[in-house]
Amino acid sequence: MAYDMTDFQRDVLDASRTKPVLVDFWADWCGPCKVLGPTLEKLAAEQSDAWTLVKVDTEAHPDLAGQYQVRSIPNCKLFVDGRVQDEFVGALPEHMLRQWLQKAIPSPQRSRLMEAQSLLGANQPERARSVLESIVQAEPENTQAHLMLAQLLLYADPSAAARHLDHIEADDDAFPMAEAMRTLLHLFERRANPRELGDGPMRATFLEAIEKLHQQDFDGALDGFIAVMEGDRSYDDDGARKACIAIFRLLGEDDERTRRHRRAFSSALYV
Repeated sequence: MAYDMTDFQRDVLDASRTKPVLVDFWADWCGPCKVLGPTLEKLAAEQSDAWTLVKVDTEAHPDLAGQYQVRSIPNCKLFVDGRVQDEFVGALPEHMLRQWLQKAIPSPQRSRLMEAQSLLGANQPERARSVLESIVQAEPENTQAHLMLAQLLLYADPSAAARHLDHIEADDDAFPMAEAMRTLLHLFERRANPRELGDGPMRATFLEAIEKLHQQDFDGALDGFIAVMEGDRSYDDDGARKACIAIFRLLGEDDERTRRHRRAFSSALYV
């Protein structure tokens, strides 16, 4: 199988619009390149359905090396839709290379994920859910689809949301958002079983904030949790602070509601 590049536009930029292309910038004088090369070729043959390998000799093509800021070799750059999406430098051992590829190569279902995101943006949650469920059926380890489904089901079906979050582990990029949703699910358990909450002057305020959260009244929920922080920071194992942080992550730092409550939250930390 030939991997050497003959036409960068055709072999890399155009080709990456239909399948990811991993470009190995190398040179004949480079010892680590000779170590990495056979491993790359082995994995490219194994995973040919998922990505294509193209090798670029930096001695023969210094213009390309300069254009893509190749300063040390071997340098492998992953092209998707005509652009560099990820890269690494150096001769990774096979097990690390496999891990890198698993994270870096985009899912074949990425166009359907984009479709689901568009449907959510158009306020069509049921259609988005149908698309996402078909994705996880085709790719049970697609953590982005599981995360989106968990967010869709967070308020209507917490148990199902929790099952989707079980697919997201600590080494996944989606883990911080998954942890935020797990925090909210824990609060909804408190809502369903309020007797598990300890007594105290902030108990009613805490439960009311959880209720507003369940109704997706984020302003009201944040007001309530911040009031609990000011009244009894330790209540429910610092639960109000954890709730605020989870809501901020869920909404995003640029969301108006996050910005509106950040100052009060920060002040409450030092009450």
